[in-house]
Amino acid sequence: MIYWLIFKVQTVIDFLHAHGLDRYTNVFRYQTFRTAFAVVTSFLLCMAFASPVIRLLRRLKVGGAVDFKHEVVDRMYASKVGTPTMGGLLILPAVLLATVLWADIQNYYVFLGLVTVVWLGVLGGVDDYLKLVKKNRDGLRMWEKLVFQIALAMLLAFFLHQVGKDTIRLPESDERGIALNLPFYKFPILLGFWGFFGIAILVVAGTSNAVNLTDGMDGLAIGSMVPPTAVFLAISYVAGRVDYSAYLFVPYVPGVGELAVFCGALLGASLGFLWYNCSPAQVFMGDTGSLALGGAIGYVALATRQELLLLVAGGLFVLEALSVIGQVAYFKFTGGKRILLMSPMHFHFQLKGWTETQTVVRFWLLGAMFAAMALATLKLR
Repeated sequence: MIYWLIFKVQTVIDFLHAHGLDRYTNVFRYQTFRTAFAVVTSFLLCMAFASPVIRLLRRLKVGGAVDFKHEVVDRMYASKVGTPTMGGLLILPAVLLATVLWADIQNYYVFLGLVTVVWLGVLGGVDDYLKLVKKNRDGLRMWEKLVFQIALAMLLAFFLHQVGKDTIRLPESDERGIALNLPFYKFPILLGFWGFFGIAILVVAGTSNAVNLTDGMDGLAIGSMVPPTAVFLAISYVAGRVDYSAYLFVPYVPGVGELAVFCGALLGASLGFLWYNCSPAQVFMGDTGSLALGGAIGYVALATRQELLLLVAGGLFVLEALSVIGQVAYFKFTGGKRILLMSPMHFHFQLKGWTETQTVVRFWLLGAMFAAMALATLKLR
């Protein structure tokens, strides 16, 4: 909004020029400046919203019972019964307001990012509402969630393909188009229309559900969001600059640099929510936040054409999702045997003797190492 007012509204431009103020506002052209302020703004908005939102959720008794379908784990978490959930209501306004304030709101990629957050936030909110307010234990069925996630992925894929097929410049080439970019390899693989659609569905549905699966301990999911978000903040900035993208052999995507501001808002909101979600948590994120945050980082990976790099940067979420898939498949294949004591895998380590705090901090460290590996791939192409 600030960028739009200063550089797109002629009345404001004339006023600033007439009073000699335009030289002071030129700093708002820089994405790095606006990204930094998006981080700070979303963090402060989270801090400002937190107390009233938590009080409201408590008054409405939006807190779930502990039911992990495991007797030992249910006893471990008995003290958390009644802790307010739907903390995504704290995260999403902070992300949206900070993005609208500091990003170029006319930017195509920013608009799709906001659509992603709102779409999945509403989907998660409906699921939380059914479970916590209507006392429907299961909330939305998995296939119902997937229908809306796939519909969003197809919508994003269509618009990204329409713009990207003529504007995205491939590394080490004068070609333009949609391609799959491989870590450690600088030559991309061109994708057809349906290939890109398939990848978009896997990325959007996969990341949103993977973050949702990781949300089970105080601070685990939201703290684990910080490293990959920081990675894709940097990737967005690089991909939006013709010089940096050429140097690092990543696709040049005109306009996608504004997603660095969007990622800054995600990062600040994650840090702000972590303030209240760290042990002992005053509020839980719920599907309202986890589906939206996961889907948002998946969208940024699609827009920057770095879907496979997301598997590295978000390696912790990948492991969590694979632990659930492997556990269920092995259980069915063997007629009742299990690989892990419990899935997702963070519960396995807790049942092996780690405390909740040890598990969360060690998983954060693991997530940071995955993020470092993802950044390292940019120089190994």
